[in-house]
Amino acid sequence: MRARHLAPAALLLPFTLLLAACGGSSRAEGGGGTGSGTDGKGSLTLNVGDQKGGSEALLRAASELDDLPYKIKWSTFTSGPPLLEAVNAGAVDVGAVGNTPPVFAAAAKSKIKVIAGSHSRSDGETILVKKDSPLKRPAQLKGKSVAVAQGSSAHYQLVASLKKAGLTTKDVTLNYLQPADALAAFTRGKVDAWAVWDPYTSQALDQADARVLTTGQGLVNGLSFQVAAPAALDDKKKSAALKDYTDRLRRAQNWVFKHPDVWAKAWAKETGLPEKVALDAVKRTRGTAVAVAVDKAAIASEQQIVDSFAALKLIPRSFDFGEFVDPRFNGDLPPSGTAPRTYGKAH
Repeated sequence: MRARHLAPAALLLPFTLLLAACGGSSRAEGGGGTGSGTDGKGSLTLNVGDQKGGSEALLRAASELDDLPYKIKWSTFTSGPPLLEAVNAGAVDVGAVGNTPPVFAAAAKSKIKVIAGSHSRSDGETILVKKDSPLKRPAQLKGKSVAVAQGSSAHYQLVASLKKAGLTTKDVTLNYLQPADALAAFTRGKVDAWAVWDPYTSQALDQADARVLTTGQGLVNGLSFQVAAPAALDDKKKSAALKDYTDRLRRAQNWVFKHPDVWAKAWAKETGLPEKVALDAVKRTRGTAVAVAVDKAAIASEQQIVDSFAALKLIPRSFDFGEFVDPRFNGDLPPSGTAPRTYGKAH
């Protein structure tokens, strides 16, 4: 396979800024939380873990940080796993992650509770190949090299896609790479395929000569979660603040669906993404999310991820995912299988 030139620095930079700044979070080097300000007023402070272009940017764009009756102290993390480590340590009360980091955290017996969920389309969960690649279907990945972030939602999507094609991870050569490194390898032709998530999918399609080999639609659950510290849930005042916080996120997500262009501009400004790429990602995946209950079906769906990774010995043991869920905020939210929103034809 002929080598290709590295992507220009201008292309690599947004990928670095956005390292796992979405539902499909993954492990990154470093990753400790950094303070990024405080909102609200009052004697109670809710410590919220966030990622670049995540909950804080979303709530601010939707004006849901106005008139907060409590304070939110934001800490920014590079990805889901270190955020969940902070939740486990009690340094953070709550934070947003994708469907796979809680599996790894729970397998490590972390002190975490999943308290809220959202269901998005999975068109942005993709396996990408170059436009001139001879690969036309997942079964042809046998014997090929695939870049993927270990422990990410894309990792599970790859496992599920291979299984559907009658393959396992032993049939391919896995290159465990974070998105910025994976982009460089993909661009230079050092790997045959790249399993990744939005907004990286949208950016690679727009700027890295990529095409979609397959998506996670129908294969992965499309769920992402708010994960809280048990100690915060046991505190009556903090529990009330957590309920209010998740309500604000739900309203903000409703706002995003109705104002995709406004959110795309705000998201682009926050992350360094081109506005076109941001809008593509919003319409393909990010804007389609619906707040849903963390119900028995959601737990069963996550249990499939647990069992799959345990069978592959990527986590040390299987366990009951339901033990790491607190359903107190489900209220009248719709079932977890509720169809995500759509902007029409997938982008």
